[in-house]
Amino acid sequence: MTESSMTAKEIKEKGLLIVYTGEGKGKTTAALGMVYRALGWNKKVAVIQFIKGKWITGDRKFAATLALSHVEGQPPLNFSTMGEGFTWESQDLSIDKRAAEAAWEKAKGFIASGEYFLIALDELTYTVHHHFLPLPDILSTLKNRPKDLTVVVTGRDAPPELIEMADLVTEMRKVKHPFDQGVPAKPGVDF
Repeated sequence: MTESSMTAKEIKEKGLLIVYTGEGKGKTTAALGMVYRALGWNKKVAVIQFIKGKWITGDRKFAATLALSHVEGQPPLNFSTMGEGFTWESQDLSIDKRAAEAAWEKAKGFIASGEYFLIALDELTYTVHHHFLPLPDILSTLKNRPKDLTVVVTGRDAPPELIEMADLVTEMRKVKHPFDQGVPAKPGVDF
């Protein structure tokens, strides 16, 4: 079905594929902003972080607080940090690859379930760039997702095929960054 043959209702209910990529800061922040908005509308949301994993972030702390404060049934946010940390710090990339594969299997389950309004796949592009996951499987899964599911993919070096498939792509471009002046990452700002 093409966009022009869809009814107004179908267009309104169509889920989007959104990609935040580029060298600049703000990709995960943008995705989590969408998560926050969806939760504000009482929508069910999942976040899977493919690379982050070794340290506690404000993202994870807030997600845990939200889960603890939710009393009716399953929390509206399923937040999974499944990575082994930054690949440039890895001593064994095969461990990172296995972690990415496990995260992808979980993501595919969430996508296929039809339970979610929004799923954020944080740093998924790195798993393609480092050859941890096969791009054809990712593209097929995203293409065949439930029609009302919005998926947000973040990370540098988004493959051209993913960019082509996406409904919305924003490239974050670094103009200036405190890291370049020796300022370390700050809790509550960078993680």
